[in-house]
Amino acid sequence: MTRIIADISISLDGFVTGPDPGPENGLGTGGGALHTWAFSDDPDECRILREGTARSGAVVLGRRLFDQVDGVNGWNDEIGYGAGEAGRPAFVVVTSSPPESVRLTGLDWTFVTTGPADAVAAARERAEAASAAGGRDLDVVLMGGGATIGSALDAGLVDTLTLHLAPVVLGGGTPLFTGGMPRTLVQRGVVRTPNATHLTYDVP
Repeated sequence: MTRIIADISISLDGFVTGPDPGPENGLGTGGGALHTWAFSDDPDECRILREGTARSGAVVLGRRLFDQVDGVNGWNDEIGYGAGEAGRPAFVVVTSSPPESVRLTGLDWTFVTTGPADAVAAARERAEAASAAGGRDLDVVLMGGGATIGSALDAGLVDTLTLHLAPVVLGGGTPLFTGGMPRTLVQRGVVRTPNATHLTYDVP
């Protein structure tokens, strides 16, 4: 069965970027420390990253994050979601207006202008099609940014929340949680690695 998984790195004080993020500094000041684990040679961290990519039948991201990864200093053949893997998932972007052009034309992009719920529905269709073609269950992964995941959580669209908790206090930036209804999650897993603690929760 296809699950909707929100998966993001976060600081101890709840930020998914450092202060002052922008087009030339997508993760903000100090925000690169959030993703140290993803670029590590540690076997457990490599495994967690590989398993996350392998389960992805489709990936949802917001427009600001798309502009960063599709920008001149963004993803390439060596750096990016699924880089170096045999296959890459479809990508669905939540946006008010599609871009005029796309640099990363080798990836499968869909732009949804009618909100997160429709973006998740489109991604589910792509993931279920990939599951049927591959003969194994694949999931929809919400990779960010923080506003996209926060909106999906508030709308009740997320089945599982995976947080990669980095041992850093950023003091500001983009928060993942900005209010909304209180909720109690169900803890399903904790994995400690040298550069992060990886937390998995079911979202009732």
